[in-house]
Amino acid sequence: MTLLHRSALARAGAVALLAAAGLATVATPAQAADQADLQLIPLSYELAKGVKEAKAKPFKFQVRNTTGTVDAKDVRVTVETKGLKDRKVGVVVPEGCEVDGTRFSCLLGDLAGGTTEDFGIPLFSTGRRGDAGKLVVAISAATADPDPKNNKVRHDITVAKPGYDLTTWVQDVYADVVVDGDEAGEANLTPVRPGQTAPLDWAVYNGGSRKATGIAYHITLPADVTFAQLPEGCVEQELGGLAQAYCQDDGAVLRPGEFYAAEVRVKVDADATEKVLRPGFLFATGLDAAEGQPEEEPKAATSLQRKAFTETDPVDNIAQFDVFVDLSPAPSPTPTGEPTPTGQPTATPTSGGGNGGGSGDGGLPVTGVQAGLIGGIGGAVLLAGGALVVLSRRRKVVLVTPGDEKSDS
Repeated sequence: MTLLHRSALARAGAVALLAAAGLATVATPAQAADQADLQLIPLSYELAKGVKEAKAKPFKFQVRNTTGTVDAKDVRVTVETKGLKDRKVGVVVPEGCEVDGTRFSCLLGDLAGGTTEDFGIPLFSTGRRGDAGKLVVAISAATADPDPKNNKVRHDITVAKPGYDLTTWVQDVYADVVVDGDEAGEANLTPVRPGQTAPLDWAVYNGGSRKATGIAYHITLPADVTFAQLPEGCVEQELGGLAQAYCQDDGAVLRPGEFYAAEVRVKVDADATEKVLRPGFLFATGLDAAEGQPEEEPKAATSLQRKAFTETDPVDNIAQFDVFVDLSPAPSPTPTGEPTPTGQPTATPTSGGGNGGGSGDGGLPVTGVQAGLIGGIGGAVLLAGGALVVLSRRRKVVLVTPGDEKSDS
């Protein structure tokens, strides 16, 4: 099969490869044994005009704890919204956050030393295109930080023309991950033993105001991890010692609010010696036109999945994930009367099927708001490779209460 967008995916693969190499070779500065040097990096820059409050785009930020091995405890994000133009954008926050006027603060959780995770601050469109002001975001932790100057950013927000806005989401790899497009209810997961396989829970979500036609995506695995299963339409290769897959589904059409996923399994090398294998990457893009029969049927995303997905604009559509490995000695076999069920995960992306309904939806608030401040930190739930404590199912809007929305065009 000819991959029309293989050049773009190859460039993304090269970026992922360089990023992986950079993470492996950057020197670690000396710091106290009880300190964790966090860094806050903005990843999203544009919001498509016409994005509704009910499908607010989480603006993506990354928290890095990569200069040492100390875990950062009780990581918290504080957001000041008064610099935003309320006739251009509105902000959505979960009830679980502490709100003080135009500022809100949310506890994210713990971030392991040597890892990075993403979170999103949901914004929606309330007016015309153009400069929408500044969002001030800061992170802090209970663990001492030797360099707090890189914990705060003043980030420019721009409302762009209407269009589709694909986002990629990947959960960290564990042996007992449930393939369902979110991390809800998956705390205390089991690392993968060397030589064993595990599912990759991933999705591509369209949170824009236009449909996306055709899907191309690229997956790069960390060192010591290979593919055990890939969907049709994928071409596998090795580059720089890293397993990569270039995939394309020409017939897929993702309307706003729908997500795309297919079954992928990975295998940890039998000789792996690290407890965390990182980083892995997922990149996706839409094709110019859909043709042929879709290889996977897109489905409407549930509220839990919309909380898990992080929307992206063209400059930040790479999601990152890690593979956790169990290096403990294998237990001695003991006779048992009956085999213990393995609890194999299902490959069905959502219990709601094509219409996004079903009991797994978790219930939408009256306002229709679906995304909270979400991210992947520590060991609990929600976003791009890692997990964050579920802050709330019900949310409220701060900064602006939009009136009747005009046409997206």
